[in-house]
Amino acid sequence: MQIYTVRLGDTVNTLAAEYGLDPGRIISDNGLAPDGLLVVGQSLIFLFPTETYTASGGETVGEIAGRYQTTERELLRNNWFLQGKTTLAAGDNVVIRYEDAPTLNVFLGGYAYDFINQNLLESVVSYMTYLMPFTYGFSPSGELVSPDDGRLIETANRYGTKPLMHLSTLTPGGYFSNEAAHALFADPAAIENLQQKILENIRTKGYIGLDVDFEYLFANDKDAYADFIAGTTALLNANGYICVVALPPKISDNQAGLLYEGIDYAALGEAADFLFLMTYEWGYRLGPPMAVAPINSVRRVVEYARERIPAEKLILGISNYGYDWMLPYVRGESVAPSLSTVEAVNLALERGAEIQFDEQAASPYFYYTADDGREHVVWFEDARSYREKVNLIRKYGLAGGFIWDLMRRNPQGFVTLNALIDIQ
Repeated sequence: MQIYTVRLGDTVNTLAAEYGLDPGRIISDNGLAPDGLLVVGQSLIFLFPTETYTASGGETVGEIAGRYQTTERELLRNNWFLQGKTTLAAGDNVVIRYEDAPTLNVFLGGYAYDFINQNLLESVVSYMTYLMPFTYGFSPSGELVSPDDGRLIETANRYGTKPLMHLSTLTPGGYFSNEAAHALFADPAAIENLQQKILENIRTKGYIGLDVDFEYLFANDKDAYADFIAGTTALLNANGYICVVALPPKISDNQAGLLYEGIDYAALGEAADFLFLMTYEWGYRLGPPMAVAPINSVRRVVEYARERIPAEKLILGISNYGYDWMLPYVRGESVAPSLSTVEAVNLALERGAEIQFDEQAASPYFYYTADDGREHVVWFEDARSYREKVNLIRKYGLAGGFIWDLMRRNPQGFVTLNALIDIQ
C-alpha cells in the first residue's frame, strides 16, 4: 500500500502507468469521478495486487472465494468496485490478495440510521465486524422505543456482520436528555424493566449485545450510571451477550463541562466489556473551524483512557465526515454543514482549491471562495488521517475502531482501513 499526494500535472493515467496500476482501480478505490480529475494536494491510495481473477460472468464471489481458499467478505473488502455485489460480470477483475497483507487484527464497527440507502449500506457492511442501527430509546417506565432496524439486521446477517443493539437518551428532537437518564436511575422498577426488555429484544432480533450512549449526564448521576451499566453488563454476560459503553473524549478526571462531569472512566471501565471513545467533534457544526478529529487531541484522550481502562477494552472513534465553515466564524451565529470526503474533494475540484495537510492534526483542509465572494474553509478526513488513527490503535493495543457514521460515501476511507487492518 502507498498513499500518494497529488502534484500539479498529475493525471490518473500517468500515475497508473508510473505505478503499474489499473486506472479504473485508482478511480474506484479513491472515489473519484469517472473522468478521474484530480486536485493538487489530495491523497490517493495505491494498492498492489499479487493475485487476481478475471471473471467470465455469472460466477459468485462465494464461489471464487472457495476456489482461492479465502472468504466472500475478504473478496468484497478487497474489491471496492463490487459495491457489495456478490455475482460477477464478465471481465470483472477481482483482486484475491495484495502485497503487504495487514498484520493488525482488530474489529471495526459502524453506525447507521434506519433510513440509510441500501446500496450504500451494502457497499460498506462487509468492512464491519459490527453494525449498530441508530438508535433505540426508552420510555419513563423502561419500555423500548425501537428504530426500524429489520432491514439493517437482515443486511448485516447476509454479509456476515454482527448486529449490535444501540441504546441512547437521544430524543425525537435530536438532543440527548439528561433528564430521561436521571429519571431512569431514580426508578429501580424502570431499570429492571428496561434491562429485561433489552435482553428480550437482543434474543428476538439476533443482536450480539448492547452499545449504550447516554450523554450530558448530570454530575451527581455519575455513580448511578456506572451501577446501571454494571447491572446491565452482568445480565447480558450471563446470557452470552456483550455490553459496550460510549465515552466522551475526556483528558482528566475532573474535566469541567456537562458532557464530561457525569462520566467516570474508571468505574465504567470496570462495569462494561468494551468502552467506545468518541474521539471526534473537536471541529463541529457550531464551533470554530478546526479538524474534526485532530490526532494530537485524539492521542491525549487515548493516553488518559489507558491509565484507567485496560487497552484491550478500548475502541477508538473514527469520524467519517467533515465540515464546511463560512468565514469569518461568528460564535453563536455560524453553522457549518457537514460533508463527506468525496464531497469535500469534489468541492475543492469545483472551486480550484489546493488541498493542504496539517501535520500536527494529521488532517486535510482547504480554503475556497464561494459565488457570493465569502471565503470558506473545509476540514475533512482522508487516507492519511485514517492511517494515523489506525497507527494509534496499533501503538496502544486497542480493541478496534467504531466509525461515526456510515451514512456518507467514502470509498478511500474503507479501502484504507482494509489495507491496514485484517478486520475480524
